This record gives sequence, C-alpha cells and structure tokens, in this order.
Amino acid sequence: MMDEAAEKYNDSLRMLRHDINNQLSNIHLCLDQLNYEVPDPSPDFTFYVTTIMASCKKIEELLKSE
Repeated sequence: MMDEAAEKYNDSLRMLRHDINNQLSNIHLCLDQLNYEVPDPSPDFTFYVTTIMASCKKIEELLKSE
C-alpha cells in the first residue's frame, strides 16, 4: 500500500514539474520575442528581462534536482 501512495506522489510530482516547465517555456518565448521587438531597450527593460530570465533558469534548475 505504501508503494502505491509513493507512486501516486511521484506521478503527481512529475506532472507538476512538466506543467511548470511548460509555463517556463512560454515565459522564455515571450521574453525572446520582447527582446526582438524592442529595438532600443532602456536599461530598466534590459534589467527586468534579464532578471526574469535568470529566475526562470533557477526554477528550471530546482525542478531538475530531486
């Protein structure tokens, strides 16, 4: 019975990781598009985009660790 509970937990965790990674992919695509569309970004714009991208990468790293 304990193995079944652990398997359900692992499946749920795997699904959660997958869903989070999908959302991070969307964020990456949007940031890349913003970088492409903004011809002369302000320093603030660049800071915000860089910070968001770094945070996304950190979340990806956390999701890879078990």
